[in-house]
Amino acid sequence: MTDAAGPARGRTRGPGRRPGPTETREKILAEARGLFAEKGYDGASLRAIARAAGVDPALVHHFFGNKEGVFIEAMRFPVDPAVVLPQILTAPRDRLGETMVRTFLSVWGDADRRAPMLAMLRSAMTNERAAALLREFVTSALFGRAKQVTAAPPLGIQAAAGQMIGLMILRYVLRVEPLASASEDELIELVAPTLQRYLTS
Repeated sequence: MTDAAGPARGRTRGPGRRPGPTETREKILAEARGLFAEKGYDGASLRAIARAAGVDPALVHHFFGNKEGVFIEAMRFPVDPAVVLPQILTAPRDRLGETMVRTFLSVWGDADRRAPMLAMLRSAMTNERAAALLREFVTSALFGRAKQVTAAPPLGIQAAAGQMIGLMILRYVLRVEPLASASEDELIELVAPTLQRYLTS
């Protein structure tokens, strides 16, 4: 039954113009945002997202590949774990720390990619639902994937990630000197040995 507010969520269209690929894609993303906010990352399945958008699950796979891909697009997450993590964690063992610092500096040094990450962090710090959503994604998509591609200890991976996030906030958000003005080579020389110990001990 339909109320005065409009058609029920996820109802398929009646007769008329068929939606184009762009319109369909945006519809999927809109429904995905709602489900991620309502049920969390783990609770929102691809099938549920497809059902809410009134499309076949195969179409969601076609546009986004998997649930990680939907989340990255829907929440405007600027980093694809499937691409970045293997770059870091399959580097030569004696260069894991250096590779991780270089990767973080590359991502955070790009203002366009830094902005959505800061928005998510701010939301997570002030809103428990946002914090839970980000925590689920980080646990499942980031640290869960890391276990599959490296023998590095989980605690070490989390400690290294935590240190780099703190460093990036000091450098790019608070702009604390001399950290904000330090060159990339200086930061790599300073931080990489500690991350190397986290990732290989």
